[in-house]
Amino acid sequence: MVMKFLERKRQKPPTIIIISLIDILIVLLIFMMVTTTFKQRPVINLSLPQSSSEASTQIESESVIVSITAEAPHVYLNDLPMAEAALDEALRAIAQRNASTTVIVRSDQEAPVKELVRVMDSARSSGLKQVKLRTEPAQ
Repeated sequence: MVMKFLERKRQKPPTIIIISLIDILIVLLIFMMVTTTFKQRPVINLSLPQSSSEASTQIESESVIVSITAEAPHVYLNDLPMAEAALDEALRAIAQRNASTTVIVRSDQEAPVKELVRVMDSARSSGLKQVKLRTEPAQ
């Protein structure tokens, strides 16, 4: 007695439609980009001195921020490191454009006082009269 088995036909592997997968991945990528919140971290980490009589130093449209750190380079103008001569030139150019621009100085607690005095003198000598110090409220 001979058993006759059915012969199986070889099937093609299923075709994967890559274009649809790419579309789905693009939609997922767009969804992730839209729903993700981006935190803005300051470039320069400073521990500002505390003051019980903190004056309002809100950043206005006509203001520049000069940051003074404890490590070299000590002085930054709008998060860009500046040498002494370059800071003087930049402040003079700002004063020529608009003399009523406010200079907000953010100085680290450990920063050298001579740098703070130099920045304030440079701002006033360039023609910018509104120089404010940024502090944290006392606890």
